Amino acid sequence: MKNVFETLRHLYATVNTVHILWCAAVLLTMLILAVLHHLWKDDSRKLRLWRLLCLVPVLICAVHAVIYVVGAPIVFLGVFFVMYIIAVLALIPMLLAKRKTGYRIAAVLTGILSCLCGLYFSAVSPNIFNHTRESYTGSFHSLVMDMDEHYILKEWKEVDFPALEAKYMPMVREAEEEQDRMKFWRSVEMFCNELHDGHIGCDIGFALNEEQRKSLVRDYGLAMIRLDNDDVIAVCTSAEANAHGIEDGTVITKWNGKPVLQAAAEDGPDKGYPVKANEERLAALWLSSVGGETAEVSFVDKNGSEQTVTVYDKGGVKTKMEATAAFRGLKLPLDSEKMLEENFSTKMLDDKCGYLKVTAETMGSAFKDYAGYLTGDQKYARDMFREKLNDLRAQGMEYLVIDLRNNDGGFDEIGIALCDLLTDRDWYGQGLGIRRDGKYTCVSDHGIHGTGEFADLQVAALTNYDCVSAGDGLSLYLSKLPNVTVAGITDPCGCNQETGGISILSGGIATVYFPTGLILNENGEPNIDTRADRESRNPVEVHIPFDYDAAMKIFRDKEDYELDWAVKYLEGIAE
Repeated sequence: MKNVFETLRHLYATVNTVHILWCAAVLLTMLILAVLHHLWKDDSRKLRLWRLLCLVPVLICAVHAVIYVVGAPIVFLGVFFVMYIIAVLALIPMLLAKRKTGYRIAAVLTGILSCLCGLYFSAVSPNIFNHTRESYTGSFHSLVMDMDEHYILKEWKEVDFPALEAKYMPMVREAEEEQDRMKFWRSVEMFCNELHDGHIGCDIGFALNEEQRKSLVRDYGLAMIRLDNDDVIAVCTSAEANAHGIEDGTVITKWNGKPVLQAAAEDGPDKGYPVKANEERLAALWLSSVGGETAEVSFVDKNGSEQTVTVYDKGGVKTKMEATAAFRGLKLPLDSEKMLEENFSTKMLDDKCGYLKVTAETMGSAFKDYAGYLTGDQKYARDMFREKLNDLRAQGMEYLVIDLRNNDGGFDEIGIALCDLLTDRDWYGQGLGIRRDGKYTCVSDHGIHGTGEFADLQVAALTNYDCVSAGDGLSLYLSKLPNVTVAGITDPCGCNQETGGISILSGGIATVYFPTGLILNENGEPNIDTRADRESRNPVEVHIPFDYDAAMKIFRDKEDYELDWAVKYLEGIAE
């Protein structure tokens, strides 16, 4: 039970006390109503008044909805649903006010349910801020105030929110004067990306027209990727690019007259990657999908001479989608539901190598997920992993690949449960923390407690830049185990805090998400998340070589180069 109370302490430190006070007002009103009924139950006139007063909790919630909910997308109503249910419960005793036995039963049940709902709501009181009725400039300023107060890594990343507001407010003001929704959203997105936090996102709240879409994505018939030797080559080339002499593997030297790496750094969009090395790997890819109607490309032809051609925007997003999917080890069309169905799937890659895929860290059951989170002991996941690994061992498994690529996160305790089985020692996992006055304090340790069942198993864990949050955490926890090697072409994303903050801006044009729950390491520092220098604090142990041949296997031949590398790596250890 100690872990449960410690975890609750962490939870209560992250909730929005404003909404808790509103909920407390509703519960206090219901308590007063119960007392008044006891005093007035024999007076018909006062009982009529009492029935009218039973509407007060509903009125309180109506006022709350007007202040905090009206104008926001309906999906956000659900987070306050529990509090509104409490107000509706107050109406049940009102209907039975004159029935002695019926009222008592209704009052007791209503009281119990209301208290339970109140406790639950106070533990999850959302950090949702509705600025939809404010102007562009007003809502942007409100967003800055929200994050300045609630963004959990403000001090860790040394964020100067007033300075950032001053930098982007002119662009926001210009968008307001022109009533340009696209310009407003872009300014908010650029502001968010400057924080370089994988848990910060800026959703767009309106459908894009063709002109707006083109301002975001161009398709020149080729994508570009940076190799380990710093060459930038073309990949996923189209027939139009081939006609110009640009094929898969062609070395690109300049983009619009600038050396290509310089152009990627100066003209490519800042996508907000937490780890600078990951951004540098992907910068050329993003550069090849932004710009104007045309782009000037210089490249080395088959004779070793530099040629320059003009390529045209073909429209659409095909090349970008094909390139990013291939680099993530995925195939088009992307199917998020299928990826979730494949979570925790296993198979034998050959007669000796087992395979476990972890695309998200959730058991698919809120009860099981939160039971592990509250106690720090995810026995349901440990039993599930034990069964799957035993099944692979029965099929002849001698070594194992754990595929964490594109892991969407979830609950770290699920990944810790997997680590329990792969070691015979205890290791530090994660610490749930609280932030006060810019200082971090750990209140609950959720550690790895080895069972030793598969401690002799050699494991290669594959990760990538799109392995985020709890997936990032699992990459770290696995790297601590001596029988596990974490490998990848890129490092994991570089974020591991808990999400929770949501600010909805003017007219719902932009919705910003940011972390509000604190996760710490054994040194009392934020777990994994990069600092202002953007150096990875959770790098891969072994960098998978990314040369010309590797790029051709990934982008041209659509092979799973990383998985093949992992199997060969384990075979080498076994030999």
